[in-house]
Parts: sequence; C-alpha cells; structure tokens
Amino acid sequence: QVQLVESGGGLVQPGGSLRLSCAVSGRTFSHYAMGWFRQAPGKEREFVATISWNGDNTYYADSVKGRFSISRDNAKNTVYLQMNRLKPEDTAVYYCASRAYAISIVTRDYTSWGQGTQVTVSS
Repeated sequence: QVQLVESGGGLVQPGGSLRLSCAVSGRTFSHYAMGWFRQAPGKEREFVATISWNGDNTYYADSVKGRFSISRDNAKNTVYLQMNRLKPEDTAVYYCASRAYAISIVTRDYTSWGQGTQVTVSS
C-alpha cells in the first residue's frame, strides 16, 4: 500500500520561504510522476506544480511560476516544493500526489494522495 507523507508546513511571514517535502513508500517511486496541489478554506483543490518521473519535465500554475520550484530525489523517494516570496494568498493545505505515466495538472488524474500540510502566510 502506497503512503505519501507531507512535511515542512508552518507559519511564515509574507515574502518568506518554506520547503515542503513528501516522502513516498510502498511503490517504485521513480516510476511515477508527482504533483503538488493546495486547497484553501472554501475553495476547490487546485494544481500547483508537477514533475516527471526523472525530473526532466516540470510544470507550474501561473500563480506560483517564478516563485515555487518542484524537485525530486529518487534515491530518497522524496519530492520537494521550494516556496519563495510567499504571499497571503498562498495560505492553504498543501497535498502531494502521485500518478503513473506522464505529468498532469488535473486533480482526478492522480491516484494516491497524502494527508496534507498546512501553510499559513501571515504577518
């Protein structure tokens, strides 16, 4: 059974940085594309970033492009989301997810999900 466990969330001031991690167990991590999504209170879950199985392909939501960076370490079965120049509108629960084959920005394409980690951007 696959498990995805996010960590690294917390409270940060506007303009600050956080790095989220997602540790994956129970499957061959390097065979899967990974994605980060977020959900703010009262809003639908939305795509943030995705990375291919080998890290060669990445894609970002326009709202985070240039500020966030997704990466992965297949030797550690971990995917990361480096978040810089954070804004209050980035406040949300952040989820990592996995899917077979190619990257996707579509939530329903992902088959396994973590429990999420809270990110709060506030002064």
